[in-house]
This record gives sequence, structure tokens and C-alpha cells, in this order.
Amino acid sequence: MSEQDMAAAEEIMWAGRFITAKRRGRWEYVGRARGIHAAVILAIDEDADGTRHVLLVDQFRVPLGRRCIELPAGLVGDNEEGEESALAATRELEEETGYRAGRMEAAGDFYSSPGMVSESFCLFRAHDLQKTGEGGGVDGEDIRVHRVPIADVADRIEAWRAEGFAIDVKLLLLLGPELSR
Repeated sequence: MSEQDMAAAEEIMWAGRFITAKRRGRWEYVGRARGIHAAVILAIDEDADGTRHVLLVDQFRVPLGRRCIELPAGLVGDNEEGEESALAATRELEEETGYRAGRMEAAGDFYSSPGMVSESFCLFRAHDLQKTGEGGGVDGEDIRVHRVPIADVADRIEAWRAEGFAIDVKLLLLLGPELSR
């Protein structure tokens, strides 16, 4: 982006309930409406034998036209203005996976596709997990929960990809060591 584009005023081209299409100079991009951002949760629990598992979810994503494997996540402040990110992360984890975190630790803010989307998300690490229900989301979200041994994540992702699932970019967090071999 040029300095001339940055100096241009931001123009709202279209605004919906959750998304706003914007332009600044020649640059077009999308952002969340009303200052909404997301909370993404890395939830890892451990069996009595020491086997560590990560909680993943899949759900149909309209823009992709198929189901997508993801870390549990949700919008902060979409229903309650001023909602704290850690509380939203705790709520979303339990709604989507049926696990409650005893403690949420913020790992920082990140941007998923900064060339075309201004949306940010705060990554949380969930600690002291307790199973409270089946999960699945709310209002017909049809979220499926997957509890995957950490040692099997790379193989499971490849199997899901072969089955036609989309894979969320945030799962690179779990593949990092596999990719750098």
C-alpha cells in the first residue's frame, strides 16, 4: 500500500450485522462490524497415562462450501457489548466442545489474513479442563468435536484433508514442528 493510499480516508462500501466492506485509496478489505473481534482457544488435556489431546471442532463454513477443521473459537461481544475476551473464550469453549476451562491464559492478539481482512483474534490457552457436556454449539451450529492425541495431529489433518475437509490456517500452530523437519 502506498503512502497515498494510507492518507486516504477509510470509506465504508457496505455494512452488515457482522461484516463491513471498506476501501482506503485503491485498497479494499473487510473488517468486523461494531468492533467485534474473535477469541480462539487452544485446549489441551491429558489422560491419566500422560497422553495429551487437543480439542478441535468442525463445522460447515458457507464461504468455503464445506466443513472446516478448526480450533474452537467465537466472537467476542457479538451478543453482549463490552464482553471480556477471556469470558467469551470460556463460554465458546464450553458451548462448542462441552469442556469448561478452569483458567484461560491469553497468548496475544493475531491477524489471520492481514492483506484483506482487518479482523483480529486473541489466542487463549485453556487450562484445567473438565468435561461438562457434549458440545456442538448453539442455534443449529452442528459443531462436531474431535479430541485428538497431539502425536496424531499431523496424520489426522492429512486424513481430513483427503476426506475433503477444509483446514483452518490456525492449525499450523499444531503442525509447526512437523513443517520444519
